[in-house]
Amino acid sequence: MSTYDLYANDPGGPRWEVPASGAARFSWDYDDGRDRLLALYQKGKDKQWDGARRIDWDLEVDPYDALGTPDEAMTVYGTRHWAAMTDKDKGELRRHYAAWQFSQFLHGEQGAMICAARIIESVPDLDAKFYSATQAMDEARHAEIYGRFLHEKVGMLYPINDDLRSLLDDTLRDSRWDMPYLGMQVLIEGLALAAFGMIRDTTNKPLPKQILAYVMQDEARHVAFGRMALRDYYRQLTDAELREREEFVIEGCHLMRDRLRGVEVLENFGIPRGEAEEMSERSEFLHLFRKLLFSRIVPCVKDIGLWGARLQKAYLDMGVFALGDADLDLLMAQDEEIADRLDRERFAREEDERVAEVADAIAEGAS
Repeated sequence: MSTYDLYANDPGGPRWEVPASGAARFSWDYDDGRDRLLALYQKGKDKQWDGARRIDWDLEVDPYDALGTPDEAMTVYGTRHWAAMTDKDKGELRRHYAAWQFSQFLHGEQGAMICAARIIESVPDLDAKFYSATQAMDEARHAEIYGRFLHEKVGMLYPINDDLRSLLDDTLRDSRWDMPYLGMQVLIEGLALAAFGMIRDTTNKPLPKQILAYVMQDEARHVAFGRMALRDYYRQLTDAELREREEFVIEGCHLMRDRLRGVEVLENFGIPRGEAEEMSERSEFLHLFRKLLFSRIVPCVKDIGLWGARLQKAYLDMGVFALGDADLDLLMAQDEEIADRLDRERFAREEDERVAEVADAIAEGAS
C-alpha cells in the first residue's frame, strides 16, 4: 500500500524542496585529526546495525494501544469530549496519537539524514566529514525503522508538523556550516532524545521499547559529535556572532515547544483548533512532558558556550533554566547501557528458548 493512502491528513505534494545555500568544502589534509572525534568515528563504525535483524518485528502491536498510553496522558482526558467517547473512540484516538508522534519522529529522522549530508558537504574538517558519514547511515536506518513501524504496526501516518518544518527550513537554508549542527544535533536531536526516552521508559510494549532504545544508542553519539564540534568552533566566535546563534536557539526552542501539542489529532476528532490549543495548554501532563523534553537541550546549549543573558532569560521564562546543570554525559551513558541491557536480556531469553526446544525434542524422541 502506498504511504499516501495511510496519511490521516493530506501531506501536500510528494516532495518538499528547500533551496540549498552555502559552499561545499573540500579538505586536502588527510592526516589524523582530533583524537576525540576520530574515536567517535570509530565507535560509529563499530556500532552499525541492521534494523531488519536487530529488532524483533514478529512482535505483535495493537494499533489501538501501540504505546500503552494511560488515560491521564491524553490531552482530552477529563473534558466533555472524553466523556462523550466510546471505548472504540478512545482506541482510535490512541492510534492517531501514536501515528502523529511516530510520524514526527520519522520526518525528523529524514531531516537529520539530510542535515548529516549537509555537514559532510560543508564542514571544513575531514574528521568531522568522516563521522557525519556514519551519522547519515544511522539516520537512514532510523527513518527506515520508524517508517516500517508506522506502515506495518499502526497503519497510519501524519504529515510533518508545521513547527518542525519551519525549524528544518531555517536550519537548511542557512549558509553557515555550523547551523546544521546547531539546528539538528543540538535542538532537534536533543528534543527527540528526550521524547524517545520518555516513551522508552514508560511504555510496556516491547516493540516500541526496542526501537526507541536502539535509536537512542545512536543518537547519544550524534549529540556528542555536535557538542564536540561546536564547542571547539564557538570559542573562536565574536560576541555578535554568538548572539546571532543564541537568537536562533531561542526561536528554535519555541518552535520545538509548540510542536508537541498534537493539535492536528484533536482537529480530526471534531475539536476546533482554538479549543484544541487551549486544551493542550491546560494539560498538566503536557507541561511536565515539555519540561522533561528540554533536559537534553539546555545543558548542551550551555556546554557549547551559548549562555548569554537573553538566552538565559528565555530559559527562565520557559521554566527550564535549572536544567542547564544536568549531567549530559551520564544521560548518554545510560542510553548506551539500556540498549545493551535490552540486547543481553533478549538474546539470553531466545537462547534459553532454543535450549528448551532442543531438550523437548530429545525427550520426545527418547519416549
